[in-house]
Amino acid sequence: MKLKQISIFLENSPGRLYEATRALGEAGINLRALTLAEASDYGVLRLLVSDVPKARRVMMEKHFPARVDEVVAVAISDKAGSLADVLKPLMDANISVQYMYAFAGFTSDSAVMIFRFSETDKAIDILQQNGMTLLDSKAFGILESAE
Repeated sequence: MKLKQISIFLENSPGRLYEATRALGEAGINLRALTLAEASDYGVLRLLVSDVPKARRVMMEKHFPARVDEVVAVAISDKAGSLADVLKPLMDANISVQYMYAFAGFTSDSAVMIFRFSETDKAIDILQQNGMTLLDSKAFGILESAE
């Protein structure tokens, strides 16, 4: 239930985000989910995309350093307290959330949380043991294997 996410490192300068997203769009790559975090001199654009290998190749050709990381997508009820319900068993197992991001509207009554964990395999086991719904690449229309 691991997903491949591409992380692109962008200088904090005008137009860099545009250049990266334009290159992906011109290559026919759809963005499924994203977050942008800043550091002092650069930002990290984390994306779930329709074609991971192609996206990484396009970014490297355009001189945007990019790597592929493993993340986990969890469908949760779109109601108050749902995120805490997901986090509690992870906390009890001493698993750290390194980062997360979300989007609503996956279905009419659910949201999706994307997690990067300190111990991904252990987190997956705990989430499944607690009845959480994990989403795979097919749920997002993501191609993860090489071109």
